[in-house]
Amino acid sequence: MKRNYIYLSVILPLLMAVISCSQKPPKGSPLSLLAEIDKKAEPNTLTSKEKSAGWVLLFDGTTSNGWRGYNMSEFPDCWAIEDGALTMNTTGGGESQDIITTRKYKNFALSLEYKLTKSANSGIIYQIEEDTIYKYPYETGPEFQVIDHEGWPDKLEDWQINGANYAMYPPKAKPYKPVGEWNHAMLIVNGNKVTQILNGEIVVEYEKYSDEWNKLRNSGKWVDYPDWGKFDEGYISLQNHGTKVWYRSIKLKEL
Repeated sequence: MKRNYIYLSVILPLLMAVISCSQKPPKGSPLSLLAEIDKKAEPNTLTSKEKSAGWVLLFDGTTSNGWRGYNMSEFPDCWAIEDGALTMNTTGGGESQDIITTRKYKNFALSLEYKLTKSANSGIIYQIEEDTIYKYPYETGPEFQVIDHEGWPDKLEDWQINGANYAMYPPKAKPYKPVGEWNHAMLIVNGNKVTQILNGEIVVEYEKYSDEWNKLRNSGKWVDYPDWGKFDEGYISLQNHGTKVWYRSIKLKEL
């Protein structure tokens, strides 16, 4: 009996370690990148673990450093910083000036939190080209949809609801939180592979330039936007759709 006890006391921990390691997502995979984010960290801060993994803050919680208006050199006054979050101070249904990062990015993981008001509409747009021939970032860049679709007054397509890749891919899951609660979004662009994660669940995965992507791109809304999806490197934007949304803890890791 004693010999069996010794055997189990040695082998069982090793077996559990092997099982634990086998359950960890592969290094560099979307879920492994998600695991690098410390959900208990104070808003707009980086832990030592996140810093060592290569994450940087794109918003410090108090200033607009690192952001400016699209086709502008300054930060637009239709945006404000409230309680450590970037938000819009415009009202109404028309779009106002979106803000963009001051740098372009190609391969990256973006992590942020957002909170909606009733019937709010916004989005995280990426791979944006800036030029005066374009009025809005969405004319060139894909969008991680941010919206209170449950409170939206009109009927929406499945590719318009929260977590969708707007006008392209509907979300595979619907893990969004109620209006007034913070959601966590992660966007990963690695070559032509794009992954959108909402509150810990993968909601969209696609391969840019694949047959499926080309078919969707050329059969819907983007037919009227010849440069949409054309750029593999670009700015990242937070959209101002004339409704109230808050963004905070904006972190990025270049891949």
